[in-house]
Amino acid sequence: MPPRATDARRAAVLGSPIAHSLSPVLHRAAYAELGLTDWSYDRFEIDEAGLPAFFEGLGPEWAGLSLTMPLKRAVIPLLDEISDTAASVEAVNTVVFTADGRRVGDNTDVPGMVAALREHGVEQVGSAAILGAGATASSALAALARVCTGEVVAYVRSEARAAEMREWGERLDVEVRTADWTDAGQALKAPLVIATTPAGTTDALADAVPGRPATLFDVLYDPWPTPLAARWSMAGGAVVGGLDLLVHQAVLQVEQMTGHSPAPLHAMREAGEKALAAR
Repeated sequence: MPPRATDARRAAVLGSPIAHSLSPVLHRAAYAELGLTDWSYDRFEIDEAGLPAFFEGLGPEWAGLSLTMPLKRAVIPLLDEISDTAASVEAVNTVVFTADGRRVGDNTDVPGMVAALREHGVEQVGSAAILGAGATASSALAALARVCTGEVVAYVRSEARAAEMREWGERLDVEVRTADWTDAGQALKAPLVIATTPAGTTDALADAVPGRPATLFDVLYDPWPTPLAARWSMAGGAVVGGLDLLVHQAVLQVEQMTGHSPAPLHAMREAGEKALAAR
């Protein structure tokens, strides 16, 4: 049974840096819509060194935590159990505290990506391309394991990164071929392109957008749109943005932490859009 609306519970997002996080906006919007008037959601600046002490100081009022970088892997040794999805990418972005005191970790980024793609009509593709090879790229590969039936080409800057992506592909049972970043313009011809790089990295690719682009999933949300996403949209292609991912993964977090399902997707998205517009 979901907790009663009068049960005072706490949740928060942890990371470093954390001031930019939209998670409090999204979760608080969900609490308001669900009538959870005594629930609170905060943010805490915590790095790897401070994470164990933070966990030890948590009381029974805590329902769950959202985790961002650099804590998604560092938290794993502190947990009693992690989901198969979290284990597959060695990253936990969600911790739920159970009634019997267990700490259970999950990764909602992967199913959040899949849900965001499906919301935009992408159920299955025959091939895909990934721009970048960082932590988000492994989650993208795990999502593609669910929607891509063929080859994934990862465009990277170094052989070390290329080897990492091929290794992730083997672990996730995804056919991965790597290519040098200098050829990244070729990625834009794929049926699905997932850009996982930091702000500014793909700006130079905007001029390489083809005349009839398919679908771009750009995981950035601030600033938005990116030059690549703007050009893609102007050319008539479908664009999935970082806010789509953020909202869908947060929906799953709210459902796990509160026990209320479905979480109010539209209210959370509206709150996120409003917060971004105010920045």
